[in-house]
Amino acid sequence: MHFSNLDAEQVEILEESLSAYDSRHMITQLEGRVSIGLIENGRLLAGADAEMTAFHILYVSTVFVADDCRRQGIGRQLMAELERRALQLGANMIRLDTFDWQGEAFYRALGYEQVGHYENVQDGFSEYFFVKRLSQ
Repeated sequence: MHFSNLDAEQVEILEESLSAYDSRHMITQLEGRVSIGLIENGRLLAGADAEMTAFHILYVSTVFVADDCRRQGIGRQLMAELERRALQLGANMIRLDTFDWQGEAFYRALGYEQVGHYENVQDGFSEYFFVKRLSQ
């Protein structure tokens, strides 16, 4: 017995094995995606991308507002629309993460609850993990 690097086929087997194991514990598995943007004169001013995961949770992977559009309420409107669409998909919670230079205070102001945090002292940053429970 020894450890060795996996090839692509072995990685696929590994992922399928975990998925099969997880499926025995995941009663609800919704599918869907929210990919929205605010566009003006062909320019993308702001946008978000999120995907449904297990247990009625929408995972937000990307949120961005152009520099010249910040502090105008666009991010708040974007997140409100994302939350509205999450409810349409059947989500009861949203989860996301952000670095300290991104949107920590922004998400707190929108009612997101910090559920985790770590500091990477060597590289000089922190990452925060947030959730927001949605009401139907």
